[in-house]
Amino acid sequence: HRLITKTNLSITTARQQSNNKMNTYNMISTLLSLLCTSTFYSYASSSSSSSSSSFASRTKLPFTLGIRDSIMIAHSFHDNPAFGPAGNLHGATYTCDIEFSAKSIHPTHNWVLDIGQASTIIKRVLKQYNYKNLDDIFVKDDAGNPIMTTTEFMARQIYLDILKALKEDCVEFGDEKLDNNSDNDDDDVIHGRIKVKLWESHDAWASYEDEF
Repeated sequence: HRLITKTNLSITTARQQSNNKMNTYNMISTLLSLLCTSTFYSYASSSSSSSSSSFASRTKLPFTLGIRDSIMIAHSFHDNPAFGPAGNLHGATYTCDIEFSAKSIHPTHNWVLDIGQASTIIKRVLKQYNYKNLDDIFVKDDAGNPIMTTTEFMARQIYLDILKALKEDCVEFGDEKLDNNSDNDDDDVIHGRIKVKLWESHDAWASYEDEF
């Protein structure tokens, strides 16, 4: 009888210890779950807030006109080892997607800008580079280093060229006319946005966009 009682007591004690371990495990598991959930929602809230802030700071320009053209160029990356075989002279064909965005459209013509005039400007800008060796056009930077005419670099350059041409030609953009004084009237006024997207191939591209 004493042996049975002692055995039962040992079994009961073992079960209690097992239950205590299980309760401890469940408690730790619950705490970890709560901690992870809290961290996730904190991160999600922060990301959402950051994203919303970024979106809110972007001027609403609901009207967009897009035009596509292309150019063929040659260039090198001046034997820079970071570019591998592309460091040598090679050719490339860029498909150029240009987007013009405005806050409103022309009050009479109902367009962002005249598509014919925009196409002419784009062709004039791209003609500077079409069938040209970019190494001969962009030689050295201000520090005397060779300029790497990457797709990103060219997207920004074409953006600057197009913006300059729009102002020189006094183009009607949306409901206003651009000129060389457009940026001097009021630094807080956004006239529009231009985005230049250059496709290196069917699956690789780079772009540059900015408001003006």
